[in-house]
Amino acid sequence: MADYFLIAGLGNPSAYYEKTRHNAGFWFVEKLASKESVEFHPESRFSGLIAKFACAGRIALLVKPLTFMNRTGQSIGAVSRYYDIPPDNILVAHDELDFPAGTVRLKTDGGHGGHNGLRDVISNLGANNFLRVRIGIGHPGDRSQVMDYVLGTPSAEDRQAIEQAIGRSAELLPKIVSGCIAEAMNRLNGG
Repeated sequence: MADYFLIAGLGNPSAYYEKTRHNAGFWFVEKLASKESVEFHPESRFSGLIAKFACAGRIALLVKPLTFMNRTGQSIGAVSRYYDIPPDNILVAHDELDFPAGTVRLKTDGGHGGHNGLRDVISNLGANNFLRVRIGIGHPGDRSQVMDYVLGTPSAEDRQAIEQAIGRSAELLPKIVSGCIAEAMNRLNGG
């Protein structure tokens, strides 16, 4: 049986949300698909869009759930079960309010930190020991403004900083997929 590695981007489907900060996870997997010259295709059994490519001796599965953020774990859980992928071979890319735009960090496990997409992934996988690429989008400064902020469009300067952070993390994918997590963390988290 093939050795699979699942890379899921968190976001909301439809053109309405495409450019919003909450879709930074989608931007990450879109960057990988572009870099690897692969296209996403709908897979109804997974309620998502899937793309595949070879990476570090494995088959990398890129997933864009079409279930909306709060139910994103349904799609990721379905792919994980179908391909028998354990949580430690899953990388979830998501927006991170706690980091300024342009900051990106790799994390090996943890809670959801109030992120509803992560909450649903943890619930559907029954585990929290999956990898995360935390893509900084900044914080509006007031908790009451968070919903409008994450569903808003970043400034051109912030979008460029986010894209650069995504590019840096995408370059480290072979290290991550091959299990060189500490090295990838040192390179990404130190930058």
